[in-house]
Amino acid sequence: MIPQIVVIDDDPIILKRAWNTLTSAGLKVVALKSGKALLEYIKDNSAPDLILMDISMPEMDGFETVKALKKSEATWRDTPVIFLTGNEDEDTETKGLSLGAMDFIRKPFVASVLVLRVKHAVELIRLQRNLESVVDEKTKENENLFLHVVESLADAIDAKDNYTKGHSGRVAAYSKEIARRYGYDEKRQENIFMMGLLHDVGKIGVPDEVINKPGRLTDEEFAAIKKHPGIGGKILGNIKEMPELAAGAKWHHERYDGKGYPEGISGDEIPEEARIIAVADAYDAMTSNRSYRGALPLEIVRGEIEKGKGNQFDQKFADIMLEMIDDGSIYRVGGDES
Repeated sequence: MIPQIVVIDDDPIILKRAWNTLTSAGLKVVALKSGKALLEYIKDNSAPDLILMDISMPEMDGFETVKALKKSEATWRDTPVIFLTGNEDEDTETKGLSLGAMDFIRKPFVASVLVLRVKHAVELIRLQRNLESVVDEKTKENENLFLHVVESLADAIDAKDNYTKGHSGRVAAYSKEIARRYGYDEKRQENIFMMGLLHDVGKIGVPDEVINKPGRLTDEEFAAIKKHPGIGGKILGNIKEMPELAAGAKWHHERYDGKGYPEGISGDEIPEEARIIAVADAYDAMTSNRSYRGALPLEIVRGEIEKGKGNQFDQKFADIMLEMIDDGSIYRVGGDES
């Protein structure tokens, strides 16, 4: 693809010379006479590879034009700028670089030097963009791989419980939807989804016969169950690249009134994501068949969540869960009308 250059200069002689020089070198050039002309041009045209801009222009100088450009749409906002200037003042150069200018070319320019500087700049820009594209692609690949590992681990956790297949995935989906409705951005929604997938990872350390016991647990067995948040927090705390993962596992059985476990913290002391997961986890636990009882009717589940507002649950997240129950979307989110 032929590189496209936009040149802005109020001196018609310099503008014509730049246009002749660069087009003769095989570049596509658009010549404009002022900063205002550039701002009009960007409304209906795609961004070029590079902008060459004079600093000293009437009405709107190069610095003012760059500031205005930074407020335009993203493709133009990120277009590299090289200033054309006859001023060798250090303050001028400092100001231009602080505004994000890529470089300066002195006027009057030597034609061969202008061509070389522009071609080198365009090549450098393309190399940077290619590198960014490769990095973005590899980052996405790594994120997908990590998610697959997390999903596999969640499946392994759920396999320990004969009655709650898919529990971790449903809690993750409900948590993400609560977070979305509460206003989390996409990145935080993805993070809480993974936290939800791994919230029960500590059950790896709980004997299967305790998890699947059909009758009432003894005090010792219940004490073993209550260890799983701490175990999960310790396991996930080793993932330094995503420290927030541990919060969902460690704190999802804390209660808003401070009567939960493992540490009995309360209110805003409990990480926000863990407060969200707590509501989602409770809903799925009540609507799933368990070793000691069948799934509860939805009206009872709704009543329990309503009753838990402000004591077991953070009221704002309980209210969102109730809203999801009432509008029927919770079945679509979880993918299982259990």
